[in-house]
Amino acid sequence: MVVASNPLFITRETEEVYRANGKDFLSSHQLADFRKCPFLYHQKKSGLITDEDRPAFQIGRAAHTLILEGCECFTKRYAVGGPINPKTGASFGVNTKAYTEWAQSQGRPVLTSEHSDLVMHMAASVKAHGDAQKLLEDGIPEAVVRMDYRDVACQIRMDWYARWRGLVDLKTCDDLMWFEADARRFGYVYQLAFYRSVLAIASGQNPDSIPVHFIAVEKKPPYRCGTWIVCPDSLRQATAENEAAMERLKACELTGVWPTGYEETRTFDSL
Repeated sequence: MVVASNPLFITRETEEVYRANGKDFLSSHQLADFRKCPFLYHQKKSGLITDEDRPAFQIGRAAHTLILEGCECFTKRYAVGGPINPKTGASFGVNTKAYTEWAQSQGRPVLTSEHSDLVMHMAASVKAHGDAQKLLEDGIPEAVVRMDYRDVACQIRMDWYARWRGLVDLKTCDDLMWFEADARRFGYVYQLAFYRSVLAIASGQNPDSIPVHFIAVEKKPPYRCGTWIVCPDSLRQATAENEAAMERLKACELTGVWPTGYEETRTFDSL
């Protein structure tokens, strides 16, 4: 893995900085909230609803750091393990006062030894996958771009960008067999279509000339890794739906009306 130099339209920043800029820029996750429910989008944008940060999310972030940015960045960004109980010679449990005080003193996110081992297994699986390593041969991790798209100030933070291989998005999952179903359920193609559109504007490329790939790796044994290239037709369809949603978003901002999508009675006609 070689980290390439940044084109002028790409910046690097922490996730915390990127999230803080979400108040002024539309992200793919915010647009996904709007497509699901304009009222939900508005509540989150107003600070009335906050996203829950689950332990699984931290493991995912740690895996991204190790796989995409390397061992040195991982070691600097995360503390691993915990204080040792002198009576047992083992680490204090995560629910103990000793562990809590130790974790608070680290000044950075903490991973238990078990979670660190999990991340290491996932990284080893990606490293052993030939096509995944080709995609990650030469590029820029966590690449941030901000541009006006459809007259809306937008931002993206790509997992990996390589000039000739395009966009690569790393996903962790429970079972590769169900990854494609998960991708449909969570709208991954809409996310990548949004990234591709903003990137195309910034780089001056035709969106259709930018390849888009997934790398997915399991979070449990045998930690299988797989790669997918996203069909251009699916990306074009998702782009059209994203842009239609952005037009509805602008209309909501003008009127101040944020519907839930369930204002009218629906017909229930299935068994």
